[in-house]
Amino acid sequence: MRALTIRQPWAGAIVHQTKRVENRTWKLPAAHHGARVLIHAGAQLDKNAKIYGPDFGDYAAIVGVATITGYHWSDDGTCCEPWGFANAYHWTLADVTALPEPVSVKGALGFWTPSEDVVNAALRQDTAVAR
Repeated sequence: MRALTIRQPWAGAIVHQTKRVENRTWKLPAAHHGARVLIHAGAQLDKNAKIYGPDFGDYAAIVGVATITGYHWSDDGTCCEPWGFANAYHWTLADVTALPEPVSVKGALGFWTPSEDVVNAALRQDTAVAR
């Protein structure tokens, strides 16, 4: 299972609010279309983001699990308001689950492969939440 690092506050907005689109400058690789991925909160805050609402406070940790259902390009971002950016690929997310206890781990840019222990710790929580 792969993980995707997303800076805060965006990772928190995905797992705790209604953000169901991830803005990227690059196309979704075909291998990840329809894939279930771990959502990793990066170690740094996106300094360009305006935080509305709570500071999710989880950094350098797996905070949730989601399915990437597809992607599309947007010139103006209006298709995915209020979360979609202009001039970006919008990766669409579904079946999002927040982990009750974030799993601390150093991530990497883009997709990366966490250790088996990290994956198992996250999936145990994902399964427990789904019940």
